[in-house]
Amino acid sequence: MQRVLPQIGDWSSLDELRDLQAKQVPQVLAWAARAPFYRARFGSGLPPLTAADLESLPLVTKQDLRDAYPFGMLAVDRAELATYHESSGTVGQSTPSYYTERDWVDLAERYARKWVGLTARDTLLVRTPYALMITGHLAQAAARLRGAMVVPADYRSLAMPYPRFIRALHNLGVTLTWSIPTEPLVWAAAARAAGLDPGTDFPSLRALFVAGEPLSAARRKRLGEIWGVPVVEEYGSTETGTLAGECAHGRMHLWADRALFEVYDPRTGRLSAEGNGQLVVTPLYREAMPLLRYNLEDDVEVSYADCPCGWQLPSVRVLGRASAGFPVGDRKVTQHGLEELVFSLPSGYGVLFWRARAEPAVLRVEIEVAEEHAAAARDELTAAITRELAVPCEVVPMPPGSLLPPEVLSKPRDIVKPRTLWGADEDWNQASLYN
Repeated sequence: MQRVLPQIGDWSSLDELRDLQAKQVPQVLAWAARAPFYRARFGSGLPPLTAADLESLPLVTKQDLRDAYPFGMLAVDRAELATYHESSGTVGQSTPSYYTERDWVDLAERYARKWVGLTARDTLLVRTPYALMITGHLAQAAARLRGAMVVPADYRSLAMPYPRFIRALHNLGVTLTWSIPTEPLVWAAAARAAGLDPGTDFPSLRALFVAGEPLSAARRKRLGEIWGVPVVEEYGSTETGTLAGECAHGRMHLWADRALFEVYDPRTGRLSAEGNGQLVVTPLYREAMPLLRYNLEDDVEVSYADCPCGWQLPSVRVLGRASAGFPVGDRKVTQHGLEELVFSLPSGYGVLFWRARAEPAVLRVEIEVAEEHAAAARDELTAAITRELAVPCEVVPMPPGSLLPPEVLSKPRDIVKPRTLWGADEDWNQASLYN
């Protein structure tokens, strides 16, 4: 049976939004009661709770999902499942996740809520993994839902080296891309290696869709300057799909019509509707694998302050994983904070690639920068780190190509099948490799 899912504009106040959430909670609890995990947790069955009573339930953790691997969270018959996925395992063991076809309608609709629009006139180039993670499949499902053409350019596939990717981006009239925020920096370098200008030689491009890693305001601004198009960010996970997306005013809004959100303070154990802490989510239309108060362990800041867009949805700032960051002396350095300083360097310095290592007594940073800007970039970044992060640091300028080898940008690798017959002048040690 087709579900009727809420759409933006179905409510005109936060009270109406909360009523919409409350009406769906009994269904969520009924789905959860069918899963082995929840039957074990609550014994004879889930208590008859309402939205206001969810605060009595314990949080579900990533470890709970790992312990329930693979189908301990399953709340439907296996025959109803459409797809199975696992998270990337960025922090610890990956977690399982699965969806029905009905779940996928909700997933695709949430992804398609882009303020720039996603239409049948678009060509969406998907530069995220397909495999077990949900990212590539999610973008493809949303694009097909809206009638757009999809170019599947999985960046972990040997079939799509950067020269071939740039050729597709340039020749196919791609209007939208989907990737982690780091990728468009590499594309820019690859485009220039191919003799193309990212800002002028891709006239069909109208937006970069990004997610999957924290994006500082400075890096976002730099990406927009390089490509000359809006950078449209979203936030989500394999376990939940898209949870938040941007409005036209640049705020990230939680899709609170499709999920309940809470903020957890791990120091006090308290949960609240807004503020700073770890994001806790209860999807409202997740049938195959219900999640009741699932702690994503991502550091966020949630606010219900009014937004000019008029969506009547909470806004969120995603600060990264709670476990991210490394000590230097008595301070903690995060990638988000350091990235803000690196990409605040003048764009004329051309700094796109960098790396850092947090040691007990010093933060070591390497940046790729042309020789004529090396001293200025080193001095300015050293001063910014000392001032803003208050840690001892050593900034080392590196020649372009040191951190991102030129051959990565220019060497085609279109051989993606194993070979058994080789010529006399070929290396037959490659025979068993997909290379």
